[in-house]
Amino acid sequence: MIELHHFGLSTCSQKVRLVLEEKGIAFTSHEVNLMAGEQHADEYVKLNPHHVVPTLVHDGRVLIESSLIIKYLDDAFPACPMRPSDALGRYATDAWLKHADEVLHPAAPTVTFAIGPRKAILEAPPEVREANIAGIQDPVERATRRSVIEKGVRAPEFQGALAVFIGTLDRMEEALRDRDWIVGDSFGLADATLLPYVLRLEHLAMDPLLDAAARPRLADWFARVKARPSYAAAVDAWAPPAAIGMLRTNGKEAWPEVAPLARP
Repeated sequence: MIELHHFGLSTCSQKVRLVLEEKGIAFTSHEVNLMAGEQHADEYVKLNPHHVVPTLVHDGRVLIESSLIIKYLDDAFPACPMRPSDALGRYATDAWLKHADEVLHPAAPTVTFAIGPRKAILEAPPEVREANIAGIQDPVERATRRSVIEKGVRAPEFQGALAVFIGTLDRMEEALRDRDWIVGDSFGLADATLLPYVLRLEHLAMDPLLDAAARPRLADWFARVKARPSYAAAVDAWAPPAAIGMLRTNGKEAWPEVAPLARP
């Protein structure tokens, strides 16, 4: 039995759901509303002491850390493998997962909260806003979150985080030079891992960064991923249209200030 504690728009939740769908693994859903602070509830923290999603429970065993979860799923359910069988291909997959965990994912909240839900957070009662910020375990992340909520794209942390995203897009464009997928001959763990971050830029109306004129191979890859049945089930089905509309509206408003920062 698979249980998944997750949030619809969470990048890490999206990649785990994509792998579950690609492998045809049914799961019982437990949604954790990050915007309401449910990740800090005592019962959830017993499962995941890092106060983050997703958490996967397989036959009573608790697994955390999304990259470890998707590798576990690929090992535990070997049908429809999502990593190459050769050592070099597995190394390349692990390198992309490491980049996502250590470089790209830490930049994601900075870009997201400087643009997306910032207005809604500022409109919340101060005690609610402060409680959510206080629940962030890492002091540097906590200070950065407060900075981007207060200052938006003018926060000193924003440009560096945006540069991480742009650098990743350029690396993906190069990786797709002679293949259809990031690693190997089929949609795999690297693709599932990177898709949510590319999608986050689209949700934030950073469309010029994803345009075919700028990055044609990336644009083609993105379209093909979104055409997969797993995308509809694992991503679209969990993305509230009102939330996406809010993100894109705020992103379009922010783009004139973001555009100069996005230039080489």
